[in-house]
Formats: sequence, C-alpha cells, structure tokens
Amino acid sequence: MATQAMPKSNSQPVALAQMQSDWTKPSAMAIPKEGYFKPENGRYGAVYPKTPANYGFTIIAKIKPGTERAIRGYGNKIQETIAGLPEALEVLKLHYLRWVLFDIGSDKYFMYQGIFDTDFDKYTEDAVALFGKYGLNTVFENLEGFPEDWKTNVPAFIKFVREHQCPSFLEYAEYPYASADEIKKALQLKAKFSEMLDLMQ
Repeated sequence: MATQAMPKSNSQPVALAQMQSDWTKPSAMAIPKEGYFKPENGRYGAVYPKTPANYGFTIIAKIKPGTERAIRGYGNKIQETIAGLPEALEVLKLHYLRWVLFDIGSDKYFMYQGIFDTDFDKYTEDAVALFGKYGLNTVFENLEGFPEDWKTNVPAFIKFVREHQCPSFLEYAEYPYASADEIKKALQLKAKFSEMLDLMQ
C-alpha cells in the first residue's frame, strides 16, 4: 500500500513539511488522544495540526428537545442558499461539511463535521462574521448549552465548539494537503484541456 504512515511520536515529525509538498502519494496521520502533537496555544486554546485532510473538526452535542425538525430545516436552507449564491461560504475555505443526527438512548445528538483550509480559530471567527454579514442564525442554536449571545461573543462561540469537539485519531487523504482552491484550479485546467481536445477533433 502506498500510504505514508506518520511515525509514532509525541512531537510532529520533522518530515511533515516535505510530506505537505507531495500531493502525489496518499498519506495517513495518526493523531494523539489530545488532538495535537505538542501543546501550543492559539487565540482560543490549543492549536490543532494540519493533517493530510487539511484542517477540520467534529462537534457532537445533544440537541434541545423538539428541535430535530428545525435542524433538518437548516440543511434545506443551506442547500437553497448555495444554489442561489454559490460563493456564500467561500470565506470558510471548505472542502466538505457533513451533518448527522443520531440517537444515544432516548436522547438525540447532532454531529457537525467540517474539513477546511484555514486554521481552527480563523474558521470559527469567519463563520461568526459570515452569519452576521447575511443576518443568519446558526444551526448550533438548537444545541444544548450553546451561548445565546454568540453573535457578539466570538470567544463564547469558540468555547462551545472546543468543548464539544471530538478530535480524530486518524486522518487520511488520497491527495494530501491539497487546498480547495488548488483542486478547483486543477479541475478548471482539466475542463479547458478537454475543450481543447474537442476542438482538435
């Protein structure tokens, strides 16, 4: 198998910079239980590493009773927003979002997974600013313990996110460390190349 596994260590491997420049080989990274290789603080707490899948987080939180329908409605709202304004979430530098509702006993939980190109703190700051720009609310308002003043209290928003984050312990990418912009540029080149070939026939 061509996967590059990261050596077991309490510190980020020296070869990381070299690996980050090579998108041609699949790469896997095992991450310590804490979610980082060495303790280093950013603006709002521990800095999480860039992995082969780039930056991201998984948030799991219990939903407020009776809000499942509203949460699913947010999914429809995002779909409609992107259909009408494809660049609406561009500032977040997202690769993927995945939202899941699931049961634990008689309680229902929400899982938010995001993969993006900016660091943890910038992503959450940009998300709050984005909601303010469009005058939108967040699906997180339906989660127990989410701060009511989140629009004017970015640290409280980020505190909630960090308290409900479940760090991954393995991340894999078939084309590691490639940014969303790089992938889109490659696809644009592919489309132009196909057009050129069509014209030559």
